[in-house]
Amino acid sequence: MPALPTSAVIGVIGAGAMGAGIAQVAAQAGHSVILHDNQPGAAKAGIDNIRRQLEKRVAKGKMIQGDVDNIIARLQPADAIDALADSHLVIEAIVENLEIKRQVFAQLEALCSPDTLLASNTSSLSITSIAANLERPERMAGLHFFNPAPIMKLVEVVSGLATTTEVADTLYDTAVAWGKVAVHASSTPGFIVNRVARPFYAEGLRLLQEGASDAATIDALLRQAGGFRMGPFELMDLIGHDVNYAVTRSVFDAYYGDTRFEPSLVQQALVEAGRLGRKSGKGFFDYAESAAKPQPTFAEPANTELPALVVQGANSTLAPLLERAQKAGLNVVYRESLQQDGSPRLYLGDLVLALSDGRCAAERAVNEGLDALVLFDLCLDYRNASAIALAASHTASPEARQLATAFFQHMGMDVAWLTDTPGLVVLRTVAMLANEAADAVLQGVCSAKDGDLAMQAGVNYPRGPLAWADSLGLPFVHRTLTHLQQSYGEERYRSSFLLRRNALSEESFHE
Repeated sequence: MPALPTSAVIGVIGAGAMGAGIAQVAAQAGHSVILHDNQPGAAKAGIDNIRRQLEKRVAKGKMIQGDVDNIIARLQPADAIDALADSHLVIEAIVENLEIKRQVFAQLEALCSPDTLLASNTSSLSITSIAANLERPERMAGLHFFNPAPIMKLVEVVSGLATTTEVADTLYDTAVAWGKVAVHASSTPGFIVNRVARPFYAEGLRLLQEGASDAATIDALLRQAGGFRMGPFELMDLIGHDVNYAVTRSVFDAYYGDTRFEPSLVQQALVEAGRLGRKSGKGFFDYAESAAKPQPTFAEPANTELPALVVQGANSTLAPLLERAQKAGLNVVYRESLQQDGSPRLYLGDLVLALSDGRCAAERAVNEGLDALVLFDLCLDYRNASAIALAASHTASPEARQLATAFFQHMGMDVAWLTDTPGLVVLRTVAMLANEAADAVLQGVCSAKDGDLAMQAGVNYPRGPLAWADSLGLPFVHRTLTHLQQSYGEERYRSSFLLRRNALSEESFHE
């Protein structure tokens, strides 16, 4: 089945921020839209708010008034659900309560044509459960928009156990026709984005709880080194800790307490204290007008003369860093031989610099017989990264630390020293994101392509986690996770079977 034609009437239930936003998207695409809310006057208020938002765009020269008038003319408020009887598609966007949603869809099934498509915008409830009591559950699916719906590109098309392929494909094509990036997902807890994104918050929270660094520094590293638009703490403050914590709890409970999704006591304490983030004025950071903007903790300038950089076993991941070193005027000397485990080393005199592999520096120094070892973190692009995290072995002298600081500062990078933490910040976050995405693919939640697309379009990740893992080499990502699991002794860091299998068979996720 192709996308619904613009002549198809779209019904939307719920005139809050999400429902009104979805109604606006459909109206902008050319559909007549009936917006229903059971609170008298709420639907009209929702449409009035859409007009105000669009007229702000007119004032900025981004729209013309005629287009606004046409969009608003296609929106019809309705206080009674009976007004949706002739809709070709009805999208529900009301409170996240399973029984209430079931009641609404039972009403719709009795009211609408047998050919009417039914969709829920739920972000956390099972589509299979919502549709379970319907006579025709096959025409029911999830159509999960992200807030704010007119701006955010992603729509997850979620199939329940009974949803037909034809229904899912029609909703997918319709979302694309509405200018959205659509992905297919099966109805499992968190769908794609809310499941795969959990490690982004969880690893930041764990690093903070362990005292590896402070929130502002971890945020800065994930932005400046990892290429993420926001760090986990500023993002959780923006979302609201009550919401973010509730989603984590929901996914954790739905997966029967799998430690991979374990909620954080740090975030629980914020919720209990009412420090919910921006909306309460305080979360990890203070949002009072008089509050100083939190600053990351970076090393002071190190005025240390740099010896030649000797490279033992360069690889494609580090090639951009070495190019940057040469462009910065450093003398770079290459040796061909690799370490037994395939890990490259960089030497500045007696100091060894190495990319983290999920072990702490102390362990590597002991295992490899090194007196002075400094580990550095992964960067999305070493050519352009403006910050990097470092950790030193207990045997590294203050002079060795200064030398490492000077090396990265010489290339224009801010340096953040962490406690000796396995996987540092960016590497462990990326490895865990890729691991969760791999498990989603393994379990049939989504394809590798849709998994990556969802994380880029839904939460603005700089690269899809699986494509990022492919570029790093799956054996390296698997080895990093294995080392993290050994360091902590926890199932939380176990490798997905798909990641492990592909690492052993040298297959990428996108072949």
